[in-house]
Amino acid sequence: MAAWGGKENTFYQRLSPTGQKKCSPEENVFFFSKVTYSWFSRLISIGYKKPLERDDLFELNESDSPYSVCPNFEKQWRKEMQKSTTALTASYIKRVLFKKTTYHKPSLILPLWQTFKFLLIKVAFLKVTADILAFMSPLIMKAMITVSENHPSSYGSGYGYAIALFFVVLSQTLLQQLYQRNNMLTAVKIKTAVVGLIYKKALTLANSARRNYTTGEIVNLMSADAQQLMELTSNINLLWSAPFQIIMAVVCLWKELGPSVLAGVAVLLLVIPINALIAAKVKKLKKSQMRHSDQRVKLLSEMLHGIKILKLYAWEPAYQRKVMNIREREVDVLKSSGYLTTYSMLTLTCIPFMVSLATFGVFFQLDKENALTATKVFTSISLFNILRLPLFDLPSVISAVAQTKVSLSRLEDFLCAEDLNPEDVNTSYSGNHAVGFIGASFRWEKNGLPVLKNLTVSIPEGSLVAVVGQVGSGKSSFLSAILGEMEKLEGTVQRRGSVAYVSQQAWIQNDSLQENILFGENLNRPYYELVLESCALLPDLEQLPNGDQTEIGERGVNISGGQKQRVSLARAVYSNADLYLLDDPLSAVDVHVGKHLFEKLIGPSGLLKSKTRILVTHNLNLLPHTDLIIVMEEGRISQMGAYQELISKRANFAELIQVFSTEHASEETTQMKVSSSKEKGQLGRSLQQKELLKHEDSSFDQWKTLTNNKEKVATGGMKMSVVLKYLQAFKWRWMWLTIATYLGQNALAIAQNVWLSTWTSETAKVSDFTEWKQSQNYKLLIYGLLGLIQGLLVCCGAYVLTKGSLSASRALHHQLLDNVLHLPFQHFETNPVGQIINRFTKDLFIVDIRFHYYLRTWLNCTLDVIGTILVITSASPLFIVVIIPLGYFYFTIQRYYIASSRQIRRLAGASHSPVISHFSETLVGRSTIRAFGHQERFIRKNNDVVYENLVYFYNNVISNRWLSVRLEFLGNLMVLFAALFVVLVGNTVSSSTVGLSITYALNIIQSLNFWVRKACEIETNAVSIERVCEYAKMDKEQPWIMSKRPPVGWPDRGIIEFVNYKAQYRKDLGLALNDVSFRTQSKEKVGIVGRTGAGKSTLTNCLFRVVEGSEGKIIIDGIDISTIGLHDLRGNLNIIPQDPVLFSGTVQSNLDPLGKHSDLELWEVLELCDLKDFVQSLPKKLLHEISEGGENLSVGQRQLVCLARVLLRKTKILVLDEATASVDMETDNLVQSTIKREFYNCTILTIAHRLHTVMDSDRVLVLDAGRILEYDTPHNLLQGKGAFSEMVAEAGIRR
Repeated sequence: MAAWGGKENTFYQRLSPTGQKKCSPEENVFFFSKVTYSWFSRLISIGYKKPLERDDLFELNESDSPYSVCPNFEKQWRKEMQKSTTALTASYIKRVLFKKTTYHKPSLILPLWQTFKFLLIKVAFLKVTADILAFMSPLIMKAMITVSENHPSSYGSGYGYAIALFFVVLSQTLLQQLYQRNNMLTAVKIKTAVVGLIYKKALTLANSARRNYTTGEIVNLMSADAQQLMELTSNINLLWSAPFQIIMAVVCLWKELGPSVLAGVAVLLLVIPINALIAAKVKKLKKSQMRHSDQRVKLLSEMLHGIKILKLYAWEPAYQRKVMNIREREVDVLKSSGYLTTYSMLTLTCIPFMVSLATFGVFFQLDKENALTATKVFTSISLFNILRLPLFDLPSVISAVAQTKVSLSRLEDFLCAEDLNPEDVNTSYSGNHAVGFIGASFRWEKNGLPVLKNLTVSIPEGSLVAVVGQVGSGKSSFLSAILGEMEKLEGTVQRRGSVAYVSQQAWIQNDSLQENILFGENLNRPYYELVLESCALLPDLEQLPNGDQTEIGERGVNISGGQKQRVSLARAVYSNADLYLLDDPLSAVDVHVGKHLFEKLIGPSGLLKSKTRILVTHNLNLLPHTDLIIVMEEGRISQMGAYQELISKRANFAELIQVFSTEHASEETTQMKVSSSKEKGQLGRSLQQKELLKHEDSSFDQWKTLTNNKEKVATGGMKMSVVLKYLQAFKWRWMWLTIATYLGQNALAIAQNVWLSTWTSETAKVSDFTEWKQSQNYKLLIYGLLGLIQGLLVCCGAYVLTKGSLSASRALHHQLLDNVLHLPFQHFETNPVGQIINRFTKDLFIVDIRFHYYLRTWLNCTLDVIGTILVITSASPLFIVVIIPLGYFYFTIQRYYIASSRQIRRLAGASHSPVISHFSETLVGRSTIRAFGHQERFIRKNNDVVYENLVYFYNNVISNRWLSVRLEFLGNLMVLFAALFVVLVGNTVSSSTVGLSITYALNIIQSLNFWVRKACEIETNAVSIERVCEYAKMDKEQPWIMSKRPPVGWPDRGIIEFVNYKAQYRKDLGLALNDVSFRTQSKEKVGIVGRTGAGKSTLTNCLFRVVEGSEGKIIIDGIDISTIGLHDLRGNLNIIPQDPVLFSGTVQSNLDPLGKHSDLELWEVLELCDLKDFVQSLPKKLLHEISEGGENLSVGQRQLVCLARVLLRKTKILVLDEATASVDMETDNLVQSTIKREFYNCTILTIAHRLHTVMDSDRVLVLDAGRILEYDTPHNLLQGKGAFSEMVAEAGIRR
């Protein structure tokens, strides 16, 4: 209930007012302008002259915006929740007293009805009126044919009926478009309301409940389930409208043909359940396809986020095969679904024919005197045509109801899931401590074991507290308990004042660097500058393309780990909170930067010296400067006290410090006396100017200088080359066969009606009735044969279309995947992964499902329109005079509309991404948002991005209505002229020709509308094919395998030689490595050091050919690495990267994705990494499922799994990109000793971020600005008083 209480109105205020934008004039225009959408013409005109932009569009009506929709709906939902709580209490009493168990689960339906009932009733009223008008047209046509049969010279009544017909179809058009407008906007309001509720719930969800949902599943609730609810709402009226239309049609047909109509009804009754079965089967297949699609996208997402590992380990082909296997299963499902759709196509096209054949056949049999007149035939055919859509839609809607029921259930389960209990943390208490625990125990999962046990501690205000302990001892959980993120089992938690939180893995928003730091606060320039200086960010700003206005990509893709952590720290400091919870923020930065941060910010003389600071750390050097130390062990506080107190009284603590000091040749703690003014002055100057100007990873230099790569919105018309690419993938033979079958089936449809027309005209002229009766069976047989052949062609058409579309799906997906995996690593560093994922989801969905459907429908409509014009012109040649001006107006309207609509749709497509991105970003950073107390601001921000998306949706809906009214008006004019001309020619045409002309004219109204709509859909969606194909044009990395292959067992000695090597990231940038020459010996251990940005990482990138050299060469055991394929090179090298990347799957698949090793070998490496006991304690052992990103392991455990993975790949060369920042000293020890022991006979290159790790190397390579400064043994370098000696002295390492 906590989520639904409080100040709901403040949640929905705008963050950014709309200002002077074009407010929608819809509410204030005259009636005529409102029903014809003439007020929108101004926008269509602007769109024709230039590509539309956001500022050109009309704003939403206030009643349609999330700022009014969400609070109204939430009010009703709260009532429903209260009812449920009351019912739950009553249920409990009944269970206790009467042993009865009844529980009222909150339902979304009732609150939705209460909120939107008046709109839904209005929509239903418009629908029923339009349906009734639809039946007026066949009745007026009947009267006209009757006049033509009985009073051919009666012009007056003929013209009267023609004009009446025009006004009926015109009224139907206006009402239908009004219905569509209100229907679509009501449906999207319902989606908006539900999305707002999901977002708010995601911010209050308890962690125990959150663990039941992956980020993808919650995003799916917002994108898929809320969308499903919207789609059903837009079609819900068909549930009553379809049966209503069927009953009306049957009643009218009974009047025409008597009891024989029952034969037609029997055919319908036979077709409906078969259609329902097919729909159910297709739904089941769709679920299966979505499941495969989810698996494929999940795997792809992990591959792209871990692309560095795939490339460095040469695992791309193995993972490509995994993706292709899932894709094949998905395509098989699409094939089955396509073949089933063949039947749906058959029924949609042939139902009118089957019903008319059965009805007319029985009509003759019932009474030998029965004769088919033009009146009966064409009135019946018009009614059969009306029947077609409700019969086709009804099973689909019933199926959609079942599907939406599942979505509703999922939404209700999520919205009713448990919230965080704000009462777990007591914020009003007496005492002067900032944080207090009294006998408190906590757990993460609802039925899980306690993670923190019996905590009792009091933290005084203004103190600096260090929390230390081994990997998995509960340090991060300790901070989460203070934040109220864990479920409290017993005891008391006390916390006073505002909180700022820095998580272990920094959470960065996709926004400017300044906005990341301000985090919604107003800019106070002097304090802001002070924060930047304290967090060592000023030198970074000088290197960023746009200073602090530089856009940071999603997940901080374009800044380094250290920069992310310092931005996160700056955000916390700028908030000026009372309590600072810092989860190991110094682990991701270099030693020098860490000292600066501690001195200027966290330590006793730092900017936060008056605040309460709780610091989780593995750096034991900091402990002497803290007021209190808490040592965690297996979820308990094992020791607590000041540094000196613990050293003197606690033997095991003193031992821990001793081990750390001796084995790591560590910096002397005395040198970190922060009170020393000399050190302070020196540190300030030398760090600011030397170290920090070249900050750790220097990732904004060279290749990462991107400003935010937002999704580009295409402009202009469709390129024919794009459609040609699709047709090539579709295969030409299937395309020509498709066109031939569609031509055939349309020609046969016309032939059927012409045959009926000829038949009825003969009936009117017949003198010998006996002779006519003998020929009727023959004529009925011909009619049946024409229908049968048409049915066969429909089946053939659907079959070849399925074959072609599957061919295109396979080819385009394979090309896309292959192109993406061959992109150089720089591409992934400088482009958001979301853009690539979008190609594999949204764009491929259009290729798989939509594009061929749009092409087919457009082709059908084109043939339909041509056929109609030919039929009417053959009946009334004068009609050609009208067709020319009507055609001109038609194409003018189409040209105007397509330019605007295409751009609105493109903008709408791009506006959907920010909604999903903001939601995903919120889910990842929810703990930080809650800690800072910024839930309200984020809810308002969500409403802002949803509002923007709705503006495009609203303008798109209105543009469609604008087009439909005008095109249908042209169709109405065609009906009027067709009717007038047949009256005008009077005696010269038969009544059957009159019937044929008007029947076709009535049909053309929908065909014209569909024709333009589908042409626009093709243009808009062709962008997806263009985007799928765009990766083919991008620069690729060198071939994976070349004709020259290294010998088996290469490299066997591990000698690496750089010869005058130069490298640059781009041709327009300076050299990253400049004339580098050095040689290692076999089995030599080489440490690579240098100021940040000196070229250490570049050296590794060149060794693995992530960056190709511009001059010189690298030789490994006698082979120039540029002459062999990338996979022959990378597959024979080994690396432990800095970031521990795990994939979802089992422990086994993470250790050995290629399945090359036995279980025994896996257990051996786990034992070497001290993980054997942990894995054996898991229920499924090696088959234990690791969650997305390895979230169910601590960061230290992930690092050890990565070490185990490397131990399996025994090669002669190992690159160690120092990766021990996230582990405690004991684990660090273990990693270092394991590497020394297991790789004793290998050449090891260690990129050192902390100098003490390379002091025992055989030789040290010192880099600066891409050049080698020094290369010798550590002893010689220290004696030589050069750059290395200076760095060691600055770091304070004892020699």
